Amino acid sequence: MKIVVLDGYTLNPGDNPWDALARCGELTIHDRTPPDQVVARAAEAEIVLTNKTVLSAETIAALPRLRFIAVLATGYNVVDVAAARARGIPVSNVPEYGESSVAQHTIALLLELCHRVGDHSRAVAAGEWTRSPDFSFWLASPIELAGLTMGIVGLGRIGRRVAAIADALGMRVIAHSRSRRDPLRYPGFAWRTIPQLFAEADVISLHCPLTADNAQFVDAGLLARVQPSALLLNTARGGLIDEAALAAALANGTLAGAGIDVLSREPRAADNPLSGAPNCIITPHIAWASLAARRTLMAETVRNVEAFLAGAPINVVNGPMRSA
Repeated sequence: MKIVVLDGYTLNPGDNPWDALARCGELTIHDRTPPDQVVARAAEAEIVLTNKTVLSAETIAALPRLRFIAVLATGYNVVDVAAARARGIPVSNVPEYGESSVAQHTIALLLELCHRVGDHSRAVAAGEWTRSPDFSFWLASPIELAGLTMGIVGLGRIGRRVAAIADALGMRVIAHSRSRRDPLRYPGFAWRTIPQLFAEADVISLHCPLTADNAQFVDAGLLARVQPSALLLNTARGGLIDEAALAAALANGTLAGAGIDVLSREPRAADNPLSGAPNCIITPHIAWASLAARRTLMAETVRNVEAFLAGAPINVVNGPMRSA
């Protein structure tokens, strides 16, 4: 079978070989694919792999040989899954690969907001401590997390891993989940509605998928509910946040700080409203990108392809199907 990878560079920039996938068929790898070249590059493919390259209904309709789509990620909003299902094309994702990496990065953002390690290191290098009359010098008093409340929106694998770390740091954990299944057994744990969570939590961390129902749900009205000392973290999807509203909340002191790894448009647009927003840390969508996580992602993607070739697709996100 002919297999085409549309945007493979981020998964394998040179340290995560494609060898196992190459054994599954005739493999062609593109580091990146512009939108106007997707159909041409995938025209002969029976299996297409994509990370962030969009496969719209129109694109899927223009690929008559296509039989299977493998998403090189957990989120699959880049694929029109309904259009694929209408064609009988299974779409598989990788639901488990990066929870440790993403949770670790989430806490890294939180600790940087609490301690401003980078700012203090740069201040020392600039001689500010040398000029200080006191033995201890700080730009802002560090924030102690023990005793504070962590509010988690989306209690899947990553959300639960973040909750475990928050509990270990002495934080009380509250959460919002549509299912409310399997409550956490930490002291003081409670389910909350989203408005309740935003009003109560000292730290709010987003770990839910982006859907048509929750796009930009973090808006001006919701941000008006938070405590002025609260911190917001987003390592899920940029589209969950109204970025102009977040920038305004940071500027007017409604919110104390934000740690963001994802934006509504990536790479970051020059006119993104969060550019230059006070006490806003932005990292370039790297929470998922540890080598350990990428190796797992590669291995699980190969499993998805092998399962399709065996006639029993796994991790199908658009309904139970069998390959033709």
